[in-house]
Amino acid sequence: MPKDGGIGASTKRREDVRFLTGNGRYTDDINLRGQAHAFFLRSQVAHGKINTIDTSAAEAMDGVIRIFTAKDFEGVGGVPCGWLITDKHGQPMQEPKHPVLAEGKVRHVGDPIAVVIAETLDQARDAAEAIDLDIEDLPAVVDMKAALSADAPKVHDELSSNLCYDWGFVEENKAAVDEAFASAAHVTSLELVNQRLIANPMEPRVAVGDYDPWNDNSTLYTTSQNPHVIRLLMGAFVLGIPEHKLRVVAPDVGGGFGAKIFHYAEEAFCTFAARQLKRPVKWTSSRSEAFMSDAHGRDHVTKIELALDAENNFTAIRTETYANMGAYLSTFAPSVPTWLHGTLMAGNYRTPLIYVNVKAVFTNTVPVDAYRGAGRPEATFQLERVVDKAARELGVDPVELRRQNFIKADQFPYATPVAVEYDTGNYDATMDKMLELSDYAGFAARAEESKKRGKLRGFGIAHYIEACGIAPSNLVGQLGARAGLYESATVRVNATGSISIYTGSHSHGQGHETTFAQVVADMIGIDAGQVEINHGDTANTPMGMGTYGSRSLAVGGSALVKATNKVINKAKKIAAHLLEASEADIELADGKFTVAGTDKSVDWAGVTLAAYVPHNYPLESMEPGLEETAFYDPSNFTYPSGAYGCEVEVDPDTGEVEIIGFTAADDFGNVVNPMIVEGQVHGGLAQGIGQALLERCVYDADGQLVSGSYMDYAMPRADNVPNYTVDHSCVTPCTHNPLGVKGCGEAGAIGSPPAVINAVIDALQRGGHSHVTHIDMPASPSRVWAAMNAK
Repeated sequence: MPKDGGIGASTKRREDVRFLTGNGRYTDDINLRGQAHAFFLRSQVAHGKINTIDTSAAEAMDGVIRIFTAKDFEGVGGVPCGWLITDKHGQPMQEPKHPVLAEGKVRHVGDPIAVVIAETLDQARDAAEAIDLDIEDLPAVVDMKAALSADAPKVHDELSSNLCYDWGFVEENKAAVDEAFASAAHVTSLELVNQRLIANPMEPRVAVGDYDPWNDNSTLYTTSQNPHVIRLLMGAFVLGIPEHKLRVVAPDVGGGFGAKIFHYAEEAFCTFAARQLKRPVKWTSSRSEAFMSDAHGRDHVTKIELALDAENNFTAIRTETYANMGAYLSTFAPSVPTWLHGTLMAGNYRTPLIYVNVKAVFTNTVPVDAYRGAGRPEATFQLERVVDKAARELGVDPVELRRQNFIKADQFPYATPVAVEYDTGNYDATMDKMLELSDYAGFAARAEESKKRGKLRGFGIAHYIEACGIAPSNLVGQLGARAGLYESATVRVNATGSISIYTGSHSHGQGHETTFAQVVADMIGIDAGQVEINHGDTANTPMGMGTYGSRSLAVGGSALVKATNKVINKAKKIAAHLLEASEADIELADGKFTVAGTDKSVDWAGVTLAAYVPHNYPLESMEPGLEETAFYDPSNFTYPSGAYGCEVEVDPDTGEVEIIGFTAADDFGNVVNPMIVEGQVHGGLAQGIGQALLERCVYDADGQLVSGSYMDYAMPRADNVPNYTVDHSCVTPCTHNPLGVKGCGEAGAIGSPPAVINAVIDALQRGGHSHVTHIDMPASPSRVWAAMNAK
């Protein structure tokens, strides 16, 4: 059993007390003395030439301080992209400038054109309506394939076309892959859409810029998942502010789901405007603004093919994907459909040959970037849908086809043909656990009972693997990353034994203040209440890469372990001096240092006090104090995996899908806090189910955002999701980080969409609709009904 509050204990999240009692401090809660308000005037057309911007009437209105347009940003850098992709011909991607405010042209609905700064937000909004814009409409491109035609309007005139890159991976395998398909006993093909999504975190984005002319220091308060990265990108590449003169603070953040990773123009603007006006400038996004300015997610159109031999072994996979970049390149956008997607196309299977082609396309839409899972859900959906379709075409059990082709437990470490090596896993175990917990054996009887009530019941299976934590910095640097992907931690022990942790990771719902404290408390043997976690402020935390990609515990937690071990090693030296013993004989357990084989001991507080009141201390060989910093750069991804089972009922009269039950059996390696892990899986499942059944961002042919509010964009509600059965008892610890942990935050959103769609197809086929072999997400009632009734 785990210690109280230590590793393995289901400790309640300590941060929830302030959140549930209304005492959280979010960016919008920050109001500075003398603060002005910003309102962004955004484009109402998807593509247009800016002829004139007349601000004279607006400038004369009450409360208006200044109006900014692109001409005010001459000499200022554009919003940078953080990843460079090299195409299959060895050429760098096309990378257009992303101005803070639109220069010459607008390229999507919501593109910022001008910003009004006023004493109040109402005054700024009113003045924005008085700005006279002369914008000449230009033809817009929304469809990716149409955008690549020779006569398509160009989103960026300076580029040769709307193609950002044409990526092939692994290019040298292509001929062998084509040969495997030519000689295959069976080929299954599937064309599918991974629709565009809007992240919709509970808290909209906010930016507050402040400037101190006395010391020339700028501060940005922002809703970010990685404040150090924002400081680096904005300071070095946009505004030219040295890092020691720029502070970025991300206080409590109300969810991110990827959309708050990126550096946005609004952050740079508020920081710039505060310096210009020498007073604080605040911007808070409205929900409508968020729909057309937050980075969107997914938006892939794919053809996937699976080749099998006569014994139903997978022999090759081939995919062709069109990936929408939107109008500009967001921070990590180019990496999502390439390295975060192509490298996962092996899935859980022993497929020897794989080729992935991705064409990234500019369109007159909001930029697209990472959304919970980021490339991994897209890969898993393709793979698990085509495997299920193959099983039906071959007349074999979908479970057994997967089992036959699984990488087996004794085959790890396993090098895939798409350049990654899985260290551990047991896919048969998670499949067995899912089938057991979902009572798969009793499904036939339940289906008969549904039939008597006029309903169609189906069971869908999906097995996923995810690459978490992001790979070593030297590797991703070779792949085009323009930042390191390490993490950091400082462990500061106070004189009386309490501990202050400063981490480069950022918590916006993950529970770091609880789990990180559990790790340190467990290592030392003290109460977790003695450990405080600090994050989100570049002024007091070591340089870190933030939180995304299910990396916090595997990478940030590993840095924390390294720093804590440094503290413990020094504390043992102090204890050895106090106990007049050899350091090698000192043991630490339950917060007490003991000389091995004796009853001589000194407690943790006695050692820490000696470190800061060094009256009896080896000053000639060791400095006073007890504080250490460590950086951890992972040697590999971590690879969580799992089997998901979804049971649905379909109403044949309306096409409505009801999820009756959902079982998730995950292997997350070692688990620090089971309750928090379960909550993370629940959240991911809700988002995955939302994608499968409800959510869809829609543009019309003119580039107008049709689903621009919650009236038109369907979010999952409590009655759309079932009670989940979640299990993480199948454990194969990660072999290359000190905690043996794998990521868990994105798993639910990765494995659930194909499980849901597979269940819907199973229900329809069992109900006599054998012609229905695929339904694109979201499987809305109208789509399901139309599929059933198609001739």
